[in-house]
Order: sequence, then C-alpha cells, then structure tokens
Amino acid sequence: MECTHFDNLVAVKKSGDGCVECLTQGMRWVHLRECLLCGHVGCCDSSVGKHATKHFHATKHAVMRSVEPGERWGWCYVDEVMVEL
Repeated sequence: MECTHFDNLVAVKKSGDGCVECLTQGMRWVHLRECLLCGHVGCCDSSVGKHATKHFHATKHAVMRSVEPGERWGWCYVDEVMVEL
C-alpha cells in the first residue's frame, strides 16, 4: 500500500515546544509528535496522555512527525505506515 497523505503538505507553525494538553493538565510526556496539517504538538503513545493519537481521532488529521532530536520520520494514522522525512 502506498500512502499519499504526505503529498502536498504545506509548512505549518508548531503549536509549541511541549505537548499542549500535558502542559495544561500538569502531566509529563515521553516523546513529542507534531501534526503536519495544523502544527499541534502532542505526546506519543508511550506517554500517559497519548495526546498525538487523540488529536488524530478528534480532527482526522492523518499525518504527524517526530519532533525528537535526530529523528526524521513521520507516521500516517490512516494507512498505518512510517515514512522517512
């Protein structure tokens, strides 16, 4: 299966340097992910809040990327594929 959700993306402004929901709720995260459609930063599924995945379910924004230093990959929630960026 070929994922086309990464095609034709435009640059978006990252919502911040931490998980928006974790910061609001006083929670900690493990790793951060950025939505490539709107810039929302949420925590990964190893974090208690799993806010990046919750963002996908709420918005249907299909693609995100890791914002961890040295990592250059993205994930499509719809096609369940990892893509090197």
